[in-house]
Amino acid sequence: MPYDPTKLADWQIAEASEPNMPAPEEWRDRLGLEKDDVIPYGKLAKLDFLKIIDRLKDRPDGKYIDVTAITPTPLGEGKTTTTMGLIEGLSKRGMNVGGAIRQPSGGPTMNIKGTAAGGGNALAIPMTEFSLGLTGDINDITNAHNLAMAALNARMQHERNYDDAELAKRNLRRLDVDPTNVQMRWVIDFAAQGLRNIIMGLGGRMDGYTMQSGFQITVSSELMAILAIIRDLKDLRERLGKIILAYDKKGNPVTTEDLEVAGAMTAWMRNTINPTLICTVEYQPVMVHAGPFANIAIGQSSIIADRLGLKMFDYHVTESGFGADIGFEKFWNVKCRLSGLTPNAAVVVATIRALKMHGGGPKVVPGRPIPAEYNEKNLELVEQGIANLLHHISIVQKSGAKPVVCLNSFHTDTQEEIDLVRRYVEQAGARFAVSQHWLKGGEGALELADAVIDACKEPVDFKPLYPLDMPLRQRVDLIAREVYGADGVSWTPEAEAKAKQFEANPAYRDFATMMVKTHLSLSHNPDLKGVPKGWVLPVRDVLIFAGAGFLCPMTGTISLMPGMSSDPAYRRIDVDVNTGKVMGLF
Repeated sequence: MPYDPTKLADWQIAEASEPNMPAPEEWRDRLGLEKDDVIPYGKLAKLDFLKIIDRLKDRPDGKYIDVTAITPTPLGEGKTTTTMGLIEGLSKRGMNVGGAIRQPSGGPTMNIKGTAAGGGNALAIPMTEFSLGLTGDINDITNAHNLAMAALNARMQHERNYDDAELAKRNLRRLDVDPTNVQMRWVIDFAAQGLRNIIMGLGGRMDGYTMQSGFQITVSSELMAILAIIRDLKDLRERLGKIILAYDKKGNPVTTEDLEVAGAMTAWMRNTINPTLICTVEYQPVMVHAGPFANIAIGQSSIIADRLGLKMFDYHVTESGFGADIGFEKFWNVKCRLSGLTPNAAVVVATIRALKMHGGGPKVVPGRPIPAEYNEKNLELVEQGIANLLHHISIVQKSGAKPVVCLNSFHTDTQEEIDLVRRYVEQAGARFAVSQHWLKGGEGALELADAVIDACKEPVDFKPLYPLDMPLRQRVDLIAREVYGADGVSWTPEAEAKAKQFEANPAYRDFATMMVKTHLSLSHNPDLKGVPKGWVLPVRDVLIFAGAGFLCPMTGTISLMPGMSSDPAYRRIDVDVNTGKVMGLF
């Protein structure tokens, strides 16, 4: 029976449901796995990817469903909640179903957003462990990434302190790193704006190399991007060795392999290739793998988890970060190209609240009461905001995937508002479902489950937006116009010079294009809502992730280290000292 989420907080629902979670050996039996396929991980389990995928390689793939969204309010519109609800709803319809979601970052968990476990009766459990480093992958990525930075700075110190003869005695060759052209920064998995820019190496000659540096949040690390796209351990090792840390004084890249640190980085990350198995509050299986930063680190649950899910389940539900303009575009043109997998359907999550915001409603600010207009019927605001939803439907349709719009239902929604949205969605050629999974769990998601089942019966003509031989600047222009709705692209002189260099180098011509843009608008400006017109996308820089194989055009003012708010979530989190239970996660 569903819990009452109007009276119980998410952490209380999780606490009530967790005692009945299947144990590792129960999962083995339920999923038809063998003894060594399931690796006990405390009370949970990791799945041995290499063993399972080898044994099931000849089994046909199940149906593949991606969950994306419209441009959200700063509060989010419930993609993970919908992912959990859809899994529960498909299970209620008797389907063999599972899913894959991303590991939450400590930054948003302890800041404004809180947990990324879903909510109400569409919740992933164990919620506390899921929210506080469940898989260990973020910790391993932090250590592997910072090991590379420690190795680089130490090498720069030794090359400064010793001549070539002394370096040779120590079995080192001079890399001659340009201290003004170090590409990599340190990572920490919190919102710590005070660490964005630092000076390191202060002290004496044995205290490191003095240089400008800084921190970014761990989930934006290239190592997280690599984890999301690798196919196996060999692929992980090869990609880690190609990471460019810096350039030498002649402009040549200095890689982790040059520093002889890639092997040790792989040792830190060797266990990250195995997804961790958790479940919904209705006990359907869900894998957790890769992280949430949907801009520079792709923001997708991993290719590994999707490959496993498609072999183990008849319906496999995965999740893309942010709206379809960012998350689904990367799923479409990067992840599916690398994996070779084709989605049967894409769920576009929308809320009446977000449509009203895009229709000109008052500004929505996290941590403050939502304005009254969002809790009252207003057909005019909804109708004006529907353009944003239709734009996201068109993005999915351009890929060839079948869109299913899920209206994530709030109790303040009126039937007139719902009917209005349904009419526009169906006129656009998409399926529409109202879902009450937050309130009712799987029973509330039956309409959504039926729409997805129906969509998966249709053939799919899935194709990428651009060919790999298209030059970088043309790709960016195409994405800006066809996905974002821009009139074109402007480049700073520095960004254009970099783009030309990358285009001229055959080694980079098949690199994926990883656009970096705000998620709060179809444009680069988070204040422009709806479907902005008459604007040009400004590109200020292009970063290279040589290990992941990404070129990352940077637009707007995106920061890789978010800031901590004045009213962060950690103020409400505590531990019951008598039971050890964590309270206050939301």
